Amino acid sequence: MVVTPQKALSLFVERVSLRSALSPEEREAVMALPGRVAHVGPCHDIILPGQRTDHSCMIVSGLGGRFDMMADGRRQIVAFYIPGDMCDLNSVPAPTSGWGLEALSRATLLFIPHAALRRLVLDPSLAMAFWRDTVTDGSVLAKWAANLGRKQAIPRLAHLFCEMGMRMEQVGLGTRNDYTLPLTQSQMADAVGLTAVHLNRTLKSLREEGVTFNRGHVRIASWSSLAALAEFDPAYLLLPGRPAR
Repeated sequence: MVVTPQKALSLFVERVSLRSALSPEEREAVMALPGRVAHVGPCHDIILPGQRTDHSCMIVSGLGGRFDMMADGRRQIVAFYIPGDMCDLNSVPAPTSGWGLEALSRATLLFIPHAALRRLVLDPSLAMAFWRDTVTDGSVLAKWAANLGRKQAIPRLAHLFCEMGMRMEQVGLGTRNDYTLPLTQSQMADAVGLTAVHLNRTLKSLREEGVTFNRGHVRIASWSSLAALAEFDPAYLLLPGRPAR
């Protein structure tokens, strides 16, 4: 299937509209942004820490990840990006990256020039909408940091499954109980700060709670039970009208 920039941008419009009411004219302005579509394989580095860029990257299909990298090459994944997410909208005002972006699975990407985005945010309403989008990224990052620092392995992984289930459901890529998460176990271990052995033990414990992760697919028997185990409160996702669970 041929992916045009306009078709890809419709996903971003829907993402922004989750938290900001856009007028028809504002939606049309976003849809008119120029962009370049690229198809990449899994484990493809989109940008490395310290690299300067003149464009922002949106995920059209597949799964992306933000990471920090140690001097010896080890990586810590600190965020996941799903279709419709602009991975680095914050690179518009700060084009030299302090972290890296990677396609964790086979993915389709849309690269949008910073110059075009800067012209677009001369509209104060769109500037606020994009600002709100980057605030959401920061909120998710803070929650991931707290989970890594304060939660044990089982609730930490349970929280990740809850978050991704809710995010996938929002964009129509499954339900919170049943969705595709195209990760290897190694990538998942990098995201939750566990060794491969510890991750296997944690996945086994979650299977006893009715949660399975098999060949990139997640199934959750009881959402309420898993949310309680994870102490999952979706308030940090900044979704209006979403009650805390």
